Amino acid sequence: PAPVTPADAADAARLVSFGLQPKLAPSRDQEYGELLRRYREDPPFARLADAVATGLGLVVLEVSPRAGMAVTAAEDSVFAVRMGDYARRTAADSTDRFLHGLAHLAVAALAFPRPEDLADDGYIGRVSVNGVDGFVRQACRKLEERADEEGLNTDPATDAPGLEAAWRIWARRSSTGATKDARRLAGSTTGIVAKAVAFLTDSGFLQRTGDDGGGTYRTTARYQLQVRDMAGTAAMAELLDLGVVAVTDGSASLVPPMDEDAVELADAGLPFHS
Repeated sequence: PAPVTPADAADAARLVSFGLQPKLAPSRDQEYGELLRRYREDPPFARLADAVATGLGLVVLEVSPRAGMAVTAAEDSVFAVRMGDYARRTAADSTDRFLHGLAHLAVAALAFPRPEDLADDGYIGRVSVNGVDGFVRQACRKLEERADEEGLNTDPATDAPGLEAAWRIWARRSSTGATKDARRLAGSTTGIVAKAVAFLTDSGFLQRTGDDGGGTYRTTARYQLQVRDMAGTAAMAELLDLGVVAVTDGSASLVPPMDEDAVELADAGLPFHS
């Protein structure tokens, strides 16, 4: 094989830099498109680009015309965004990190409610701010019922991990705030969801499509790849175990709301599947 030249290394690094610009579409940038084509057609160049990404603490999820060079940050990468840092940027109260984490988890679960949706490259998920809030509140009721049955319905420590610590805080928090005109406050649950989807939009994972339901969004190919990467995490499994997202024979569907939930969730825009 021909020796690697400084120009090859520069091109590989350039491709990785494009991958770090999630809103940049390969179809709209000629250089990006040419480097993607070279990656797909030139195995030594592809290995070089992968090595550059690895050296930066990045994991290459996919390289394709639809997603570009989709990368995610490894846990020890300088590009990693940690939930604690994210929560501190968006909220003064550090205990709200549970709520921010739960909001992101719920967006992912609603965007791709079935395994086949997550596996289908052509599937586009749709979520709304009010829908995510309604979904989490339904999950909160499930958790409360389970805690009552097990005799565990006592307040946990504020720094306890997992959904069990978060649901009580979410359930007690106002959906929109206490203003007379019901404006959405930053610390309300819909305010927290709005920050989550705004962050995902800025990161190139969601695209805003309208104002209904507190704001509606559609998923991008990059977000699908990210959710695939996190689908096996303990937090996602914990949410699935609630029965809010039911998994039976390999397919999954969101459990329809109970009768008492119907009024509250009627306008939430939840993508329930039968």
